[in-house]
Amino acid sequence: MPAAYGPILIVEDVPNVLELLEVTLRFKGYAVVTARNGEEALEVISQTKPALIVTDILMPKMDGYALVQKLRINPQTRSIPVVFLSATYVTPEDKQFALSLGAARFMEKPIDTEDFLLTVAELVTQQPFTQPHPLDMEKFYNGYRTRLEDKLRHKNSQIARAERLLPTLPPDQKPAFEALLQQSMRDRDEIQAELYDIYKTIEELKK
Repeated sequence: MPAAYGPILIVEDVPNVLELLEVTLRFKGYAVVTARNGEEALEVISQTKPALIVTDILMPKMDGYALVQKLRINPQTRSIPVVFLSATYVTPEDKQFALSLGAARFMEKPIDTEDFLLTVAELVTQQPFTQPHPLDMEKFYNGYRTRLEDKLRHKNSQIARAERLLPTLPPDQKPAFEALLQQSMRDRDEIQAELYDIYKTIEELKK
């Protein structure tokens, strides 16, 4: 990788996914730095300007949507290309909102490794990245709220289905579905926490 390029920043809170992405990129010769959420990512970016950011969306403390909005409203970080990865935010509306924030690409998990590496190579060599116009804060928070509300309804539906199904399953199948239920509950709690913060912020903007 030419020395003129900065490292690639991976932002991912699931350890095995983070490790997979890091190993995949390092194997191809890229310098890599990592963060586990948006807050950590901003700290890393303040110390070294990455050539590319690969970020999950659903994360604690600060998720991918909020991270990219902060990058886009800052002239010093606006031109850094971003690839969104998500297994949760995958509806056409989710993808459209992600692209409206100025993401260069949107990829669903589990990722296709070859496609991922081609995307990274294209974006790293595409210099300079066309600077997107950031969304104004009201549009961002209203769009963000809609995405979270949709996701919360979906998670609640998943949880209700799993809870109905569990008592009917044979013992050898229950552990896998119990783990799925627990993960869905954790996701729901993260989304609810994000929504609470968004509602407060929107009310403050209205004042």
